[in-house]
Formats: sequence, C-alpha cells, structure tokens
Amino acid sequence: MKSFSLSFVLIADQVGSRTADDRVPAALEALGELAVALPFERTAGDEIQGLLDDPRSVVAAVTRLTRLGGWRIGLGAGAVDTPVPTSTRAARGPAYLAARAAIDTARSAPAELALALPAGVSGAAYGEIGDAAKDAEAALWLLRTVLARRSEEGWELMDLLDEGLSNARAAERLGISPSAVSQRLSRASRIEVDRGSQLSARLLARLQELAVAP
Repeated sequence: MKSFSLSFVLIADQVGSRTADDRVPAALEALGELAVALPFERTAGDEIQGLLDDPRSVVAAVTRLTRLGGWRIGLGAGAVDTPVPTSTRAARGPAYLAARAAIDTARSAPAELALALPAGVSGAAYGEIGDAAKDAEAALWLLRTVLARRSEEGWELMDLLDEGLSNARAAERLGISPSAVSQRLSRASRIEVDRGSQLSARLLARLQELAVAP
C-alpha cells in the first residue's frame, strides 16, 4: 500500500451567519488552548481553520465547537505540503483540499459534520483507509449528536467534575443536592460522551496508522 503522513485540517463554518452575531472570536478563544500543528484562524468572514496532528485535539475541537453551537465542521485527513508555514491560511496540500470538500458535504451530513480523504486516496492501493475514515466519521457523528443534547446545566456540572471535584463537592458548589447531581449526570450522558470521545480518538489514530503503514 502507498503510505503518507496524515494530518487533520478542520474547517468550521458558522451556521446562519447572515442573521446571527459573529461567533468567530468566541470559537477562536475556545480552541486557543488546544495542542495544534497550526493555530486556528479566521480564513473567511464566518469561517475558521486549523491544522491538527493529535486525534485527541480533533475530538476536543469538535466537542468545544458543539458546545458553542452554530458550527458545521469539515475534516480533511491527508498530507500537508512541506515546509509547513506558520499560518494555516498559507498552508497547502491534499488535506486542505479534502477539508474544503468536507465542509461542503457537512451542509447535508448527519450532525453537520463530514470527514473526507484526498480525492486520490481510494481503491485497493490504499487498503482499509476508506473504511477507517467512514468509521471515524460515524463515531464523530454519534458523539456530536449526544453532545448537542447536553444542557447548559449539564456542561456546568461537567466543568466542575473535569476540574477534579467529587460529585459531593460539585453539589455544594452548585447549591444542589447529591441526587440532583446524579440526575444531571445521567441527562448529560457523561459516560457515553467519555466513551464516545475515546472511541473517536482511537479511530482517528487508526486512520493515521493505516496511512503510514509500510
């Protein structure tokens, strides 16, 4: 099988930008602390783009954009031309072309998210890559669908638990009973989200492994 180094270009396009406030500054702030190859930038009026190598950062970016709401997401998985510049707006390569195709597909895709490989990555020469890409895309669809149902109260509780607070301490901080915390946990689908995030990251990593396999 042919091999190549696979990175992820994430393009996010604001939904309904003509009638809504500009959400780009909030999105860039939310994505600013992620480990990325090239930082997220505004690339068009209502669009942002970043380059990522770590599947966990891809999942984190999808999670944060879903929490903000109002973003469709296109992921391009492929090679990037070298040397890699300092700005994603100046970068080029098959992964960027795939991301552009993906964001167009995302308009009618489940969960308004699509993952695309470069146009030339297909057929028997690339073995399982196509199936691996479909698996990773499906996992991200499911994760995003579950996340979209989470309420602000649910996110508030998740933030406290992610800080390391116990359920009891989180209940004290929120001024609610431990039983109310348990109910919020269930409605927020914490276990499902954790497992879905791990699954999505593993499948994206599997895609990378197949791309560089000898």
